[in-house]
Amino acid sequence: MTQPAPAAEAATHKSTPADGGSPWRAPVARADVRTLSLLGVLAALIVIGGITQPDSFLDSDNVQLILTQASVIGVVTVGMTFVIISGGIDLSVGAIVALASVWATTVATQDFGFAGILFTAVIVGMGCGLVNGVLIAYGAIVPFIATLAMLAAGRGLALQITDGKTQMVTVDGVLKLGERDSYILGIPPLVLVFAAVTVVGWLILNRTTFGRRSVAVGGNAEAARLAGIDVRRQRLYLYLLSGLCCGIAAFLLIILSGSGQNTNGNLYELDAIAAVIIGGTLLSGGRGTITGSVLGVLIFTTIQNIFALNNLETATQQIAKGAIIVAAVLVQRRSATTS
Repeated sequence: MTQPAPAAEAATHKSTPADGGSPWRAPVARADVRTLSLLGVLAALIVIGGITQPDSFLDSDNVQLILTQASVIGVVTVGMTFVIISGGIDLSVGAIVALASVWATTVATQDFGFAGILFTAVIVGMGCGLVNGVLIAYGAIVPFIATLAMLAAGRGLALQITDGKTQMVTVDGVLKLGERDSYILGIPPLVLVFAAVTVVGWLILNRTTFGRRSVAVGGNAEAARLAGIDVRRQRLYLYLLSGLCCGIAAFLLIILSGSGQNTNGNLYELDAIAAVIIGGTLLSGGRGTITGSVLGVLIFTTIQNIFALNNLETATQQIAKGAIIVAAVLVQRRSATTS
């Protein structure tokens, strides 16, 4: 009887798990552990908020406020998750939100009503994402530099459009979405939009070829290219997706504030990146989840709400935020070396 070649035997052992299970079982188990850990952190924060401010933290109005605030940055974070999973970074999301919000609230745009504001916010966001994608994918510019340039240009253009003034929204259809009468079963429309974007993002990442290609590009771009993936086109689409999310977030921010300001989206890039990292997405790319990123947004927003209710200074909040980001990166590095 012919004995199997050592190389073939080794390959057989390598492709078959010791427990006879799926080779994907270990990564899925790690993802489940991370999700449960994030849920535990969120539950602990809810307990802390309930203890420190029992009368106000668990009030339904405050819960709605937390979810509403999480919705705007949450939509941005969904797009950021795709970018970071692919091994990129986007420092311009806050500036894109600002530019889209002020462009969509000019007097000329508001003459076209609700549809004009929504269309303009989305198109401006996608246009900025397209520029980022072209520069990075086809201009071979490092994502950090390209999006940093977009950050500066977007902020400058937003300031030029507004001349430093607040642009008030006068379209009733937009303003009514921010009122309590528009809540559906006690849920603000902004939260419903955030939930819809999250579900669509999860489906795209986990159930489509686009999602698998994004992970492949982040894991090993050269291997992805050799496997037949158009890496440059994929990166272009990813930044276009990030711009789309920024445009939607800008429209939600217009509803929330009833205005457009050049200061909108300030430090959104920090909050979005922090939420993605806390959610378990690797900064080097190749691994991440939409669920983790959303939980990261909720954790950050809850922390900020607890700080605000306890009258902590803004400086203290920023220091705590920086410490949380560093801790999350250290945990990532430790888990990467042990896995």
